[in-house]
Amino acid sequence: MKWIGNRISYLDDQNKTTFVITPEQIGVVKALMGAWCFMWFAIGATITWSYFTFNFTQQEKLILGVFMVFWLYYFVRVGRTFLWVLYGREYIKVDKISVTIKTSIRTYGKAKEYYLENIKKVRVSVPKENSFQAAWENSPWIRGGERIEFEYLGKTIRFGRKLNQQDSKLLFQILTKRIEDQLKKKN
Repeated sequence: MKWIGNRISYLDDQNKTTFVITPEQIGVVKALMGAWCFMWFAIGATITWSYFTFNFTQQEKLILGVFMVFWLYYFVRVGRTFLWVLYGREYIKVDKISVTIKTSIRTYGKAKEYYLENIKKVRVSVPKENSFQAAWENSPWIRGGERIEFEYLGKTIRFGRKLNQQDSKLLFQILTKRIEDQLKKKN
């Protein structure tokens, strides 16, 4: 197994190349997100308990209902990101037929296959350093922007969450080389 930076490993086989991209492992971020998720869950449990225990007016129940929709939205968003930071992986496999991409949390995730002959314009997409997009994507509360992209039958397919510029370029170079090699073997 070979490594690109600290987060990307890859294995060359005779018939395929497999890449594994892991999330950044920052202990403080994990602790803060875990504490936030626990507190947010406690707030939701308390509001739900209050809703069914106390006699609220219709207007108060409506306000609590609206708050719970808001609460659930953020609980799911940040909860999924927290699980991604703890257990997430991106798997990319290049073989003689296709590029297969799977984004998973532990084993949960669906692999999508993209046939090599339909892949066009593979490129690196890194936002400018001081831009709003870069600040947003580097926030620990979101899973992050994907750095490698390609055109596939009119759609843009992206992967490589929160990779830095150097790792993105190295992954891009190895990936495009493997795709070209597999296309040559096929012809």
